Amino acid sequence: MPKTKISFTLGTLLDEARRRLSEAKVDDPALEARVLVEHFTGTKRIDSITRPASPVETSAVDAVLSAIEQRREGMPIYRSLGYREFYGLKLLMSPETLEPRPDTETLVELALPVVQRIAEQKGGCRILDLGTGTGAIALALLSVVERSIAVGTDISREALATARRNSDIHGLGARFTTLLSNWLESVDGRYDIIISNPPYISAADMETLPREVRQHDPEIALDGGSDGLLPYREIASGAHKHLSEVGLIALETGYDQKEAVAQIFAAEGYTLLSARRDLGGRDRAMLFAPAASGWI
Repeated sequence: MPKTKISFTLGTLLDEARRRLSEAKVDDPALEARVLVEHFTGTKRIDSITRPASPVETSAVDAVLSAIEQRREGMPIYRSLGYREFYGLKLLMSPETLEPRPDTETLVELALPVVQRIAEQKGGCRILDLGTGTGAIALALLSVVERSIAVGTDISREALATARRNSDIHGLGARFTTLLSNWLESVDGRYDIIISNPPYISAADMETLPREVRQHDPEIALDGGSDGLLPYREIASGAHKHLSEVGLIALETGYDQKEAVAQIFAAEGYTLLSARRDLGGRDRAMLFAPAASGWI
């Protein structure tokens, strides 16, 4: 006898998604179930409360259940959706881009006041986002500071194409350009702030990453070399010739790298202006200025 296809309502699909995700032992099955169901059915949270008996089309049910199976195999939920919210922006992702995460919003919040200050003082602010990926950091800053422009660099052409799509979606394309470059290698000109969330996972720690990260984020966006500090050395040694007279450097770091990164930049003549911790209380972002600048 062929199996009878089960018909789902909005309420029963939400319940089934929550049950399956609980069995898969994800951290927050209720939240993930709601995100998946709302995305693939085109509904909002209020709909499951006010009309839980509404029938759901078979195609939407199949998409939700397929995403759950992918999740059980370690696929991050936002990879299934193809986008992630970051600093109020809905950003598309691709296999060559790191998934934007809330921790990186700490870097944006550290840099934003100085970007605003520079824009007010100079009438504009030039931003260089190294390793831009989805464009998350640069686009977040551009979305708040209208008198700013940004160049996003990356070693991946696919990542740059994704960043350009995101800039166009949010109406920021006129102020955002992309550049294929290995860190500062192909960069010309000077910028008021150089900002980056570089790869900072050490070789020893790469194998200990959760499978959601290890199997689905691009290795090139994670691997920071033998000690996880190689990109910081690259940036520190090459940034001088690309900073304006008020230029600053803002960086995301691993939770245990603050002292090491500070030493790298101090050796190149930079002073740590400020640092910020993420919502978990871990060291996450650092702001540097050349020792001879007016910021000191």
